[in-house]
Amino acid sequence: MPRVVSIYLPDLAIDRIRRADGAGMLTAERPLVVVAKSGSKRWIAAADETARSAGLNIGMPAAKAQAIVQGLQMVDADPIADTAALRRLTLWALTQYTPIVAMDAPDGIVMDTDGADHLQGGEDLMLSGIVNRFRAKGLTARVAIADSWGAAHALARVSPRDTVIAARGETSGFVERLPVSSLRLPSEIVTGLRTLGFQTIGELSATPRAPLALRFGPEIGRRLDQMYGRLPEPIDPIRPMDVIEVSRAFAEPIGAPETIAKYVSRLVVELCQALQQKGLGVRRADLLVHKVDNTMQAIRAGTAKPARNVAWLTKLFKDRIEKIEPGFGIEKLSLVAIIAEPLTEVQKASSLIEEEIVDIAPLIDVIGNRGQRVYRMAPVASDVPERSVKRVSAVAEETGSSWTLHWPRPVRLLSRPDLIEVIALLPDHPPVSMTWRGKRRRVKRADGPERIFGEWWTRGSEFDAVRDYFVIEDEGGERFWIFRSGDGIDAATGSHKWFLHGIFA
Repeated sequence: MPRVVSIYLPDLAIDRIRRADGAGMLTAERPLVVVAKSGSKRWIAAADETARSAGLNIGMPAAKAQAIVQGLQMVDADPIADTAALRRLTLWALTQYTPIVAMDAPDGIVMDTDGADHLQGGEDLMLSGIVNRFRAKGLTARVAIADSWGAAHALARVSPRDTVIAARGETSGFVERLPVSSLRLPSEIVTGLRTLGFQTIGELSATPRAPLALRFGPEIGRRLDQMYGRLPEPIDPIRPMDVIEVSRAFAEPIGAPETIAKYVSRLVVELCQALQQKGLGVRRADLLVHKVDNTMQAIRAGTAKPARNVAWLTKLFKDRIEKIEPGFGIEKLSLVAIIAEPLTEVQKASSLIEEEIVDIAPLIDVIGNRGQRVYRMAPVASDVPERSVKRVSAVAEETGSSWTLHWPRPVRLLSRPDLIEVIALLPDHPPVSMTWRGKRRRVKRADGPERIFGEWWTRGSEFDAVRDYFVIEDEGGERFWIFRSGDGIDAATGSHKWFLHGIFA
């Protein structure tokens, strides 16, 4: 059973316009609307939250909107630019989440994430991560997951919540009370159904179909079957313009694991040859399995660095062939290099003594394709502890940077400092005791303070900010790295609260 994610972008046009406003011509305080026109008619096609709060709504004449709201900011609609922005976002989602991603125009993205959610930590974390990543890009998103495209599409657009999860096999219970307008039917059919008294999908699905089909045609039955998962609705995956893809269609459907493995091996050879002609190596490749029942399954394999080694790429896919469910048979296999990077041949040094170089990239590939994230930490030029490290690729080149510190640092740095209670004499004396997570610890030894100043070029609020760090040791011999926010005198330098930031070995 597929699992389909629908990403709804309700303010796509507004968000695109604000992101493109590099000159700062539009202000966030004044309402903003997008105006569409046809001949002499002009109406509101999109409105931001401020405009909606002022009483403006979609479809309202532009002249009426101007009369209601003074100083209204109006921008002409550009459907071509909106579609281009949606395509860019869809291509980005293709590289991040799953091989089967498509545009759900005009304001959404649809993805088949069956078998891919574990790479994101499960469905709950995957959906919240999608919302947060879109929010970081300045985009409003509502996301839903269900057993069908129609159900996910409806839940994302009807529910006021940011994320909605319809548990596997329980989609029908989620859609019963949804309005008939969420069935993706033409507006005239929706109006006709409401005239007949139908308000919810549950009422419509419990009605005999013959009279409905006689009056409205077969579209209602088709949309109901798609929403309840009785009729498959395949997702045609989006592909970049310059993507490298090889495929093999079969006159007779295949299904045996050994047959699938044989053709996958041949496709890998063809893909590596195509990559070599362009001087590229694959970083992420998708195997798309097209079945005779008009459904699709995908397997994604990634590499830590560009590669076109036939044996190794074949092994990455063969290790996961048992996950393919051929059903009634497979009619086509496609292998796509979603992410490819330049890869040049490296000549080995001609030496009488061969130096053994251990390449850990294969190990990283195996672990990464099992759903684990592999990375390493690299130093960053910053005095603020939480900013002094960053995650980089496990096979990234050494930058040569290092920490230039005169004071010891803990082996474990907490992701977020924990608030603690201390007894200390201000401003320069270390704590006498510390209470952390309900346990009081008497300080036996202490060293400090080490003063760290805020980075005023990062944020204006850090212009006066300081932290005083102490290394303390309790009666049990455990050592902690704590700090006081502020200098202990001036309230402008910090709250003067104490925090635990690290633990020494």
